Order: sequence, then structure tokens, then C-alpha cells
Amino acid sequence: MMNDPDRLLARVIAQARALDIPISPHILPQVQLNRRAVTRFGCCIRQADGAYRIELAQRLLAAPEAACLQTLAHEVLHTCPGCRNHGPRWKAYAGRMNAAYGYAVSRTGTCQQLGVEDIRPIRHLVVCTRCGRQFPRTRLSPLVAHPERYRCTCGGTLRRAY
Repeated sequence: MMNDPDRLLARVIAQARALDIPISPHILPQVQLNRRAVTRFGCCIRQADGAYRIELAQRLLAAPEAACLQTLAHEVLHTCPGCRNHGPRWKAYAGRMNAAYGYAVSRTGTCQQLGVEDIRPIRHLVVCTRCGRQFPRTRLSPLVAHPERYRCTCGGTLRRAY
């Protein structure tokens, strides 16, 4: 069953208000779905008129309801004054939501935490020559560019597989 994002957004807004968290009164009630989002689950966009639009990755709708609620809570907290980033005020509000509703709102969420399939393309793979542990990477990082500078936790050397 697919989650109803607009209903879930209204629920999260009510929860935040019940805790006296100063969320914006100008949050649009319709969640915009992003069909192309791969690495991001949600986004809070302040529009020119001062209203906030909450965006959610469409693939999150097939996840457990708790994953949608948690992501929506994360984004709603960005509508609070001084909370456009993940600073101390945002973290304090997230802590209150977590304590009251059992969320695990944090700066970032992973596919595993949210119960969503990880669909990021693996473009690079680094492998330990001793234990065989694999380090898949989407982007060309320092580890991928220079695996000889790093060691696996087992102490083995690393090499680029592709």
C-alpha cells in the first residue's frame, strides 16, 4: 500500500505544533513528489512568496510509513526560524520530535535506516587485497583515485577493481 504524503504531512505538522515547535504557518499542504531523486529523500524549498514547499522522493511512498513521517518531520523542521541548516536549533527541535514520537530525525538518513532499496549507481569499486572487503563508491573520491594511500580495517592494502 502506498502512503498518502499529504495526510502524513498534516500529521507531522500537527505533531510539531503540539510540541510548540515554531514551524512556519505557510507550509503548503500538498507534498510535491520527485520521481528522479536517487540520493535525497526530501527537500524543503522556500518559495518567493515566503511559503514552504515540501518535496519527497516518490520511491519513499513504498517504504514503511515511519520512513515517510520521519523524512517529512526533518523537512518541516527546516521551516522554523533559524533552521534552514542542521544547526543547534534544528537539532534541538529534531531531538524533541524524536523523543515525543519515536522518530530518528537526523541530519542525514540512509536507505537502510528508512527501509528503502539503495538504487545509487556504483561506478567505482575498491577492494581489500587481504580480506576481500569491498568499498563501492558512486563518485570519484580520494579513496577511489588513490587507494594506495589507505588501508582496510584488517590492515590489508586496497586496490581499485573498477
